[in-house]
Amino acid sequence: MVGLTPLQLDPSAGAPAAYVGTFVVATLFYSVTLHIAARNVLGDVPVKLAFVVGPMLALVSLLLQQYGPAVVLPVTLVADGVAISLVYRLDAKLTAFVSVIHYTVAVILGFTLFNLVALLSTAPA
Repeated sequence: MVGLTPLQLDPSAGAPAAYVGTFVVATLFYSVTLHIAARNVLGDVPVKLAFVVGPMLALVSLLLQQYGPAVVLPVTLVADGVAISLVYRLDAKLTAFVSVIHYTVAVILGFTLFNLVALLSTAPA
């Protein structure tokens, strides 16, 4: 029952549970990576701020997934910058810096998790 798996990467072929699962996982991923980036750039910041931005980024990437990375990446990066600026109340230069660091942390963690899942899937049963 692959179509009902809530943690799949592309929920478009799945049931509503797949969309909810993907949204929750993406929210968690974006929020954790943003908090890591914000702490590295801004110092001690509350984690709840990252969990305000995370759902918005997850929603944007989920709604735009049908258009592919050429559309999703720039739109999500702009949405990330706008949300960071509003939630963290930063100027444009610092917002851009936090956004770039967030993108970098997300790419590094995303590749790491993807490779870990790929490696574990090749393990003998």
